[in-house]
Amino acid sequence: MHCHPPHRFSTDPAEITPEAVHNFLRNSYWAAGRSLAHQRAAMSHSLNYGLLADGQLLAYARVVSDRTTFAYLCDVIVHPAHRGRGLGKTLLAEVHARPELQGLRRWLLATRDAHGLYAGYGWQPLANVPVWMEQYRPDAEPVHD
Repeated sequence: MHCHPPHRFSTDPAEITPEAVHNFLRNSYWAAGRSLAHQRAAMSHSLNYGLLADGQLLAYARVVSDRTTFAYLCDVIVHPAHRGRGLGKTLLAEVHARPELQGLRRWLLATRDAHGLYAGYGWQPLANVPVWMEQYRPDAEPVHD
């Protein structure tokens, strides 16, 4: 593990609750308006990672992956009161080191304003943009739990 006290890395669902994550994300530019039900569903179908101190969630990241060929890194956020202390870098280092995410052929993420942070971990703009397509449904809600 790359974490040093007082921060602790965790994957424990009892420590990384949908309520805490939803509280972080509800004011983000990418997840504003996401319902708690939507957050619960997203987390239940993803790998969830957090940095904690004294039982409080300080930073969070979610990965959607088949754990074999592909991963989508999303919902990376540091609580506003704890920004500027390197927690985002610590969290990314921990996520990238996870055994269940080794050997993947492709990772993707989307960011409006953190390109520099991710570049430090080997991320770069899409090399072949014309081959990528998307379906974007900003108002979609989960139909399952």
